[in-house]
Amino acid sequence: MSALALLGAVLVACGGGTAGSPTAPDTPSGATGAPGRVAPSVSAAAGPATVRKAPPTMAPGPEGLTPVFERARKGGDKIVALTFDADMTADQGARAAGGERFDNPGLIATLRRLQVDATVFMTGRWAEEYPDQARSIGTDPRFEIANHSYSHYAFASPCYGLPTVAKQDMAKDVRRAFAAFHKAGARNVVPYFRFPGGCYDDDALRALAPAKVTAVQWDVVSGDAFAEDGDAVARQVLDGVRPGSLVVMHCTRSAAPATERAIRRIVPELRAKGYRFVKVSELMAERAS
Repeated sequence: MSALALLGAVLVACGGGTAGSPTAPDTPSGATGAPGRVAPSVSAAAGPATVRKAPPTMAPGPEGLTPVFERARKGGDKIVALTFDADMTADQGARAAGGERFDNPGLIATLRRLQVDATVFMTGRWAEEYPDQARSIGTDPRFEIANHSYSHYAFASPCYGLPTVAKQDMAKDVRRAFAAFHKAGARNVVPYFRFPGGCYDDDALRALAPAKVTAVQWDVVSGDAFAEDGDAVARQVLDGVRPGSLVVMHCTRSAAPATERAIRRIVPELRAKGYRFVKVSELMAERAS
């Protein structure tokens, strides 16, 4: 693999970059819908006999564009949302069959042991490959599952070499992922969406509007993609977190092998500084308070 191709692969796994003119992953950009009020929304995961408080969402931006959330308001409480992208593209089944692990049960176990609330942005293909884990995560009140597309194909181009979803298929791709979560038995599913590669533009925000999701980006990149040094990942997160921050990490052993080790340092050090770990839904509610 050339150096340029490797760099692209790292940025894709980091969830970094934007459509049109890719930038460093610690500077998420792209067209954003204007922030709106937090409006009630019915969780697609709630069954007919389930009564739960609907997770907060943001109102559509100008011209009905899908709204984009990056962090809670500055100067708020010492809360931080750790998010984990469970990446698997639609065409990686052969690699999984050959033994490559796109899951990371050790990471989930550590989050449970440390009593950390978190949001997992999952692709539908990941849920199909690991339905027992998707159900376990999606029925644990400590976690919520958000949508990272079905296929992990790009919603804007260029996006580090990812295949691109046709505009007319974008909302359908997102709905297919939600269907995969529900088929696996996940219940704690929230109407949030993260663009593969972090790439989007106004056309993508417009095409995604029928799916009625709030797009979620980040303000802190962990740098865990392909990293081998857990301490380096931890330092990057610890240096970047501010009250209301939203951190992007990964739940994929083959692409982010040091994440679990980094979490074992990040969590106690942030707690020592007075931080509390919350899911994206709580962070979004804080933004509107």
